[in-house]
Amino acid sequence: MPKITFLGAAGTVTGSKYLVEAEGKRLLVDCGLFEGSKELKQRNWNNLPIDPATIDWVLLTHAHIDHTGYLPRLVHAGFEGPIFANAATRELCQLLLPDSAHLQEEDAQYAAKKGYSSHNPPLPLYTVTQAQDALNRFREIPRADTFAISPQFSVRSHDAGHILGSTWLELTITEKGKQTLVVFSGDLGRYNQPILKDPEAPTRADFLLCESTYGDRDHPTGSVADQLADVINRVNTRGGVVVIPAFAVGRTQTLMYYLRQLDDQKKIPDLPVYMDSPMAISVTDIYARHHEDHDLDFTALEQQGDRDPLNLREVHMTRSVEDSKKINNVASPCIILSASGMATGGRVLHHLARRLPDSRCAVLLVGYQAEGTGGRALQDGAQYLRLYGQEVPVRAEIVTLDQLSAHAGRSELLQWLSGFTVPPRQTFLVHGEPAALDSFHGAITSRFHWPVTVPAYLQSFDLNT
Repeated sequence: MPKITFLGAAGTVTGSKYLVEAEGKRLLVDCGLFEGSKELKQRNWNNLPIDPATIDWVLLTHAHIDHTGYLPRLVHAGFEGPIFANAATRELCQLLLPDSAHLQEEDAQYAAKKGYSSHNPPLPLYTVTQAQDALNRFREIPRADTFAISPQFSVRSHDAGHILGSTWLELTITEKGKQTLVVFSGDLGRYNQPILKDPEAPTRADFLLCESTYGDRDHPTGSVADQLADVINRVNTRGGVVVIPAFAVGRTQTLMYYLRQLDDQKKIPDLPVYMDSPMAISVTDIYARHHEDHDLDFTALEQQGDRDPLNLREVHMTRSVEDSKKINNVASPCIILSASGMATGGRVLHHLARRLPDSRCAVLLVGYQAEGTGGRALQDGAQYLRLYGQEVPVRAEIVTLDQLSAHAGRSELLQWLSGFTVPPRQTFLVHGEPAALDSFHGAITSRFHWPVTVPAYLQSFDLNT
């Protein structure tokens, strides 16, 4: 009978990897990096419990690194099959994977220079060359139509509304003439948000894997634009800088949309905005091109013809390292958007090291901050943040703006689940921390009376219908 094994995102938010087996064939749905604590990140260095050479195919829900970032390691370790993704996801991965590899190479070089790594010599998890090897295995699949991977597996994608190209998947498994339908939620986005379409509703599944990132809480209500303007205006008044750790895919584009609105409406001062992420700059161009993802409101703005909804009058796109370093010399108020979104690496760490000791400044956290990340430490009130081997004092104002999360909140997850006209035989809760998983387990059983399981890392289940 078909079987599924949870190789990641089980009991934690990151590292999404689900191995599905039928008739001796193996399909891996998502192939992401673990992020957060030292223990979780160590899993990225460990060998998979199965030989990658025995995996026949990889299928992706979307491009975020916690769903795709292990691909170069997988290919380097022996995986030789195709990696299936839609056009937008493939295009984003062409930016994300080499960028991830480049950042890791830079971090390894910096650690070697400063001597603060426990590895001797410090090595990157994978190289840019290995990332390109993985990209060479990508094959494009339809955005909506059913796609036959093999006699055992066929898939149909649906809009998830999380980032550009994000989908939830209906995977039909055929074994000995019997079909089993498994739905993978991927990461579900939010309803009535700018730029992207709302998540499509599912109707049936034999087995369901549902993300639970915000399974224990809803996002705060209130105007995102107004709260963003409040932070910018008060920091500007005291002569400080707003640093926003933002994911290059999705969050940066949403922020640029709101900043453009506020600028047009004269609700914020005319401040320079530094988009200090080569990847975010390129991703913004991709967002503008893929009209199939845009909702009606964003499409209407685009059709006005005389304005770019994702651009401002005084925006500085800093691709080079030299231009990035020059931002440290900016003494007047400004806004800095830089990756990574959880302050786990990338250029934003340099900006945090420069601005955190300054009480005039603010760090605006605009998305989920996983356990063990720099963003979570700031969110939890850390007085010091360890950056580049040094304890940097935290004197800047720390602000969390949860409304900008790209993940569905608890009520939105339940709204998505309410689309099922035929309840799943079993629901597996994934992609959540223990408190969120436990709370959402109770919410589903109370509201829908469905059987719910929270799988453990490396646990396997027979998909017997």
